[in-house]
Amino acid sequence: MRTERSIRGATNHQSGLAAEAQVADRFLRGGHEIRARRWRGPGGEIDLIFGNGEGVIFVEVKKARDHATALSRVSPGQLDRIQRSAEAYAATLPRGALTEMRIDIALVDEMGRIEIVENATMH
Repeated sequence: MRTERSIRGATNHQSGLAAEAQVADRFLRGGHEIRARRWRGPGGEIDLIFGNGEGVIFVEVKKARDHATALSRVSPGQLDRIQRSAEAYAATLPRGALTEMRIDIALVDEMGRIEIVENATMH
């Protein structure tokens, strides 16, 4: 028998996957190509990776009741981990660390509205 906690966790997981799909559709409609979903690097998972010409966009997706709450769930430590993984991904590309890249945070509210915070970090 499933517990309430496991049901809530499964629901949250499915909600997160749906938010990722919405964000992917938005970037694809904007002319970007998807390079990877849920790519795992040394710092952890990157939700979505897109190509935009010669550059790469690493996207962290956060879903919450509202955009402010979603943004509050992104910690500096998490951004550092995403950056470590982004650097590892870039090392696999022909231009390596010279590749133009950025990290965006895609905020999805309970109504499915998306707000993109571009260049969240790239030291």
